[in-house]
Amino acid sequence: MPADLVLLSARLLDPATGDLLPHTALAAHDGRITHLGDDRETRALAGPATTVIDLKGAVVCPGFVDGHLHPVSGAERTAGVDLSGCTDLPAVREALAREARALAPGAWLRGWGLDPNVFGAAPVTAAALGDVLDGIPAALDLFDAHSMLASARALELAGIDGPRRFEQAAEIVCDADGRPTGLLLEDAACALVEAVAPQPTAAEVRERTAAVLRAMAAAGLTGGHAMDANGGSLAVYEALEAEGDLPLRFRVAPWCQPGADADTLRELIRLQGTGGRRWRVAGVKMFMDGTIDNGTAWLERPDCHGESTHAFWPDPQEYTRVLAALHRAGVPTATHAIGDAAVRHVLDSVEEALAQGGTGIRHRVEHIETVPDDTVHRFARLGVVASMQPTHCCEFTRADHTDNWSRRLGEERASRAWRCRDLWQAGARVVLGSDWPIAPYPPLAVMAGARHRRPSRDLSQPPHGIEQALTPLQALKAVTVNAAWAAGEEHEAGRLAVGRRADLTVLADDPLTVPDTDLAELPVLLTVVGGRPTHRDRSL
Repeated sequence: MPADLVLLSARLLDPATGDLLPHTALAAHDGRITHLGDDRETRALAGPATTVIDLKGAVVCPGFVDGHLHPVSGAERTAGVDLSGCTDLPAVREALAREARALAPGAWLRGWGLDPNVFGAAPVTAAALGDVLDGIPAALDLFDAHSMLASARALELAGIDGPRRFEQAAEIVCDADGRPTGLLLEDAACALVEAVAPQPTAAEVRERTAAVLRAMAAAGLTGGHAMDANGGSLAVYEALEAEGDLPLRFRVAPWCQPGADADTLRELIRLQGTGGRRWRVAGVKMFMDGTIDNGTAWLERPDCHGESTHAFWPDPQEYTRVLAALHRAGVPTATHAIGDAAVRHVLDSVEEALAQGGTGIRHRVEHIETVPDDTVHRFARLGVVASMQPTHCCEFTRADHTDNWSRRLGEERASRAWRCRDLWQAGARVVLGSDWPIAPYPPLAVMAGARHRRPSRDLSQPPHGIEQALTPLQALKAVTVNAAWAAGEEHEAGRLAVGRRADLTVLADDPLTVPDTDLAELPVLLTVVGGRPTHRDRSL
């Protein structure tokens, strides 16, 4: 059969070795790579309906995969005003005032990406924003997506007038007189405001998600490990694929929250393997703690505010029992664990589960922001994937430790920030991701951050922990070879070889030789999923 796609005059890059393959052309049919060879013999495989592209010396890589992102919930969350570029309170107030002027009377103001560092050493409160939100119902997501700043009017509409107790780790932050400050920590508290705020329609969510996915494809992403199979996300993936609007391949993990009963676990197990051509349910997402910035992480010693002392699961041993039950059913888990105590407990739980058998199941820990030496070395021994987002270190912390994250941890623990290199050298499988919408999704920016560890808005700033930087080849492996291994697809994806999926990212130059601080701007010329272009630059 003629090929569906033929790529000519290419440099084919093997991320396992960093070498260029001894071929200049590639052919694909029925979603798979069917031929690697020279231009003349490969061109002969084309038929009348074949897409033939002369790459003019561009570099072909296996498709880039984001190891941790939230496509659907992120599309919903980023529908308001983008505050992620605001570096001080005046900039936040100006952005909110501009948005407020465009609102219809009584309409809600939504915002996202608010960095707590703009408040300096002062508390994060709605009052610090001045009178810009007076009388306006507003809900502003902080960058970590684990907290919200609600205006006085939003609190009033939600009936929030003081502290409350929650079954899960959550808090309505109040002042000394018991009055809410506007800061809501974790989902259970934020949900009180979400319940009275206008919600997008299903059609609006699909439209917004489709637009985001097209932009992700243009950035070079061919797939992602999606951590948002909660709510109606699965229906969105199904609808987008039916409409021909799913340009990425997704491995989707539904959530398992504290309080999950036997019926919930049975349903999570039943969902495994369901999906469509480009998406499927694989694994379960859990949370062991919150975030350091909010004081909701789980640390072995309290932070400098006396906070971050508790697990997200009220009974951590219940988490251990749930993980063991999923492990026995052959279901891999991906657990959000930021603090050292949280990471340690996840590893302890995996070790207990492994002692009962089933060694082929690939569990993961997500984030791993600060851990001591003895924890680092357990990942390889237990076969646990280290899923990390180095751009969080780049964008939200500082080399001099004057940022909120570092001040909370103190010098000793802040110096152990995002130990990507140590985990790699200890033999762990490190997978890189963005955690979008927490940080930008372009994979070249993620790899660049792992290499230079500097804030993208000012690359002249010193790096935070340059000794933890990955090499160019390690960063490339982390979004190709290691991402495939974490998904149990090491024989299907991650490298350029006959029989593997034709998921490809084509770049204007070799990402291994482009300087670290230039990598994020390297042009993406072509993105291919299953042998079909999902993005094609005008130059081709």
